[in-house]
Amino acid sequence: MVRLENVAKRYGTGGEILHDVSLVLEPGAFCFVTGASGAGKTTLLKLIYLAETPSQGVVKLFGSDTADLDRAARAELRRRIGIVFQDFRLIDELSVSENVALPLRIAGTPEGKIRERVMALLDWLGLEHPIDASPTLLSSGERQRVAIARAIVTRPDLLIADEPTGHVDDETASLLVRVFERVNQLGTTVLVATRDIGFTRRFEHPRLHLDRGALHSIEAVAQ
Repeated sequence: MVRLENVAKRYGTGGEILHDVSLVLEPGAFCFVTGASGAGKTTLLKLIYLAETPSQGVVKLFGSDTADLDRAARAELRRRIGIVFQDFRLIDELSVSENVALPLRIAGTPEGKIRERVMALLDWLGLEHPIDASPTLLSSGERQRVAIARAIVTRPDLLIADEPTGHVDDETASLLVRVFERVNQLGTTVLVATRDIGFTRRFEHPRLHLDRGALHSIEAVAQ
């Protein structure tokens, strides 16, 4: 699903944000990436969802070396990836349902199927607020669930979440991870980045830790 081989990333003439990072995510995996703010978690995720290119090393997605792909092929790979951003990135001018439907409309899905899938997904995520309301009227936890719905509405092969629990309370954070687990059980590979190392110990999933640009494996022990 994902393979990074001896990857490094620097911006301009600055020091390396990441160095000699190697990572393998098999299909169906669920993995946390932890690290302090500024450790390089977001940069790592951007390399995986092709928003950035490595300064050196190899990034492979779904068996393809991304360095060999043209623009159209890279776009095709991106369509297989759902992304939950830490700042939600919902469009306030669109309703809740329109935000979730947007990836399907871009993909050319028939309107009847769009409404059916969006309604079912929002119900599955327990969103009780009117779906025709603006996202500005939602709580942080509700906005995050809308962002998750938008990321998974196309049924992606890979789901990437960048600090998805950073804006919600502890109980809501646990609920969000349970949602990711349910998505994972349906076959989607899940990678979640968070700076809350203690929080990840509650779940029996592999953990990787970024420290000073280097990636380390940590045994996951649920508490």
